[in-house]
Amino acid sequence: MLNKFLLKVREKCVNVLRRFESFFRDKSHPRHLKHLCVVSDLFRSKPELVAENAMLRQQLIVLNRHVKRPKFNTIDRTILVFLSRLNRSWRDAILIVKPQTILRWHRYGFKLFWRFKTRNRGRKARISSEVIDLIRKMAKENKLWGAEHIRGELLKLGIHVSKRTIQKYMRNVRETNPSGQKWLTFVHNHMDQIWACDFLQTYDIFFQTIFAFFIVELGSRKVIRFAVTRSPSRQWVAQQLREATAWAEGPRFLIRDNDDKFGPDFDNVAKACGTKILRTPIRAPKANSICERFIGSAQRECLDHIIIFSVMHMYKCLAEYCDYFNTARPHQGIKQRVPCGTKFTVEDGENIVSIPILGGLHHEYRRAA
Repeated sequence: MLNKFLLKVREKCVNVLRRFESFFRDKSHPRHLKHLCVVSDLFRSKPELVAENAMLRQQLIVLNRHVKRPKFNTIDRTILVFLSRLNRSWRDAILIVKPQTILRWHRYGFKLFWRFKTRNRGRKARISSEVIDLIRKMAKENKLWGAEHIRGELLKLGIHVSKRTIQKYMRNVRETNPSGQKWLTFVHNHMDQIWACDFLQTYDIFFQTIFAFFIVELGSRKVIRFAVTRSPSRQWVAQQLREATAWAEGPRFLIRDNDDKFGPDFDNVAKACGTKILRTPIRAPKANSICERFIGSAQRECLDHIIIFSVMHMYKCLAEYCDYFNTARPHQGIKQRVPCGTKFTVEDGENIVSIPILGGLHHEYRRAA
C-alpha cells in the first residue's frame, strides 16, 4: 500500500512540474528552464529516462551520419516509434522531427502490419466455378445489367450471392465505355487537317531574349513555317499566319495556347481562311503535345549546342535544322518516316555517304548517286 501511495505522489509531482515547465517555457530564461527540467527528471521512473536517452542518442546518430538535412531510414523510424511507446514525455524528447511525423510513421507501420495480416493466402472461392462462369456470362451478354440486376436473376435460379461478389467477377468482363470523345481521339481523326503553333524563347550571347514562332502540321509532322524576332507583336504573329496560308489555303483546325501574343488579328486571319481556332486549356501542355515535342527537339538538338549571336544567326540555324527535320529526320510518330516523304532510289553496290548538318552536329545518310 505504501508503494502505491508513493507512486501516486510521484506521478502528481511530475504532472505539476510538467505544468510549470510548459507555463514557464516561453516566459522564463533558458537557464532557469533547464534547472526546472532537471528537478522534474528526479521524479521520473528509470525506464522512462532510459527510453528518453535512447531517443536522443538515436537522433544524434542520425545527425552525425548526415551533414546536411538528416535522413531517416526504416530502422531509425522503427526505433523512434518503439521508444515513443516507452516514454510518456516523448514529445519533449523529439528535436529534429515533429511529433506529427512520429505519429505518421506509426500509422504507416500499422498499415503495413494490417496489410500483412489480411494478405491473400490463396484461399479458394466460396462459390463454385459454375456460378462464377454464369455471372461472367450474364455480365457479358447483358451490357445494361448491373450487379443488383444480376443478383436478382441469380435469386430466381436459387443462387444466393452478394452484390460485392458479383461486382468482383464482372469487373474483368465489362469494358468501361468512355462518357464522351477524348481529345486524343479527335486529334487522331483529324490529324491531317490540324496545324499547331507555339513560341520558343531563348537568349543570345548578350542574354537578350529572342523568340521563334513555329507552325507544325500534325499529320506529317512537317514544319509549315518558322520565324524569329525579338519582339513578337500581335500584328507580327498575324502576318506569319497570313504568309503560311497563302492564297487563303489553310487547315481546318489550328491549335494555339492562350498567350497574349495571339490577338484578334490572328483569329481574323484564320477565320478568313476557313480555319477554326482551338485554344488549349490552361495548364494543359498535352493538348498541344506534338508542337511542344517539336519545340523540345529544336531546343535539345539544335539551340542547346549553339551560341546565338544575333537574330539572323538564329534564323539561319533554325532554317537548316527545319530543312533537316522535314526532309531527312525520321519520326517515331509517323512510323519512322520522313515528314516530306522524300524517297531515294536504292541500287545494289552503291556507297553510303554522310552529309553534315549544322556543322556536323547531325548527319544525313544517303546512297551515292
